[in-house]
Amino acid sequence: VQLQASGGGLVQAGGSLRLSCEASGETSVMYGVAWFRQPPGKDRNIVGAITWGRGRTYYVDSVWGRFTISRDNAKNTVYLQMNSLKPEDTAVYYCAFTDSDLWYSSEAYYHWGQGTQVTVSS
Repeated sequence: VQLQASGGGLVQAGGSLRLSCEASGETSVMYGVAWFRQPPGKDRNIVGAITWGRGRTYYVDSVWGRFTISRDNAKNTVYLQMNSLKPEDTAVYYCAFTDSDLWYSSEAYYHWGQGTQVTVSS
């Protein structure tokens, strides 16, 4: 499975962006798809995840209520809708998939796509 993230850009604080993660290949092996982000000079951490089949979601506290993950199985695409963006949301955002049922755990993910830069200006 190959993952391609897109949709990043520059936005003012309080604004919105929607990222897309398109999967190609044998998507039937995917149990979960997660979004991670890596701020400048910091580690990459999970933002949230969604199960490919049932669409269950998980979010970290810092984005709860502002970010929404959804998927369109017909388009093999997972979305990250980001609202009320803050400067601290500035990061390179990555999507990844897991074939493990521990889909809510960052340690389950090791199949990465390329990142997309999100910059939030104050």
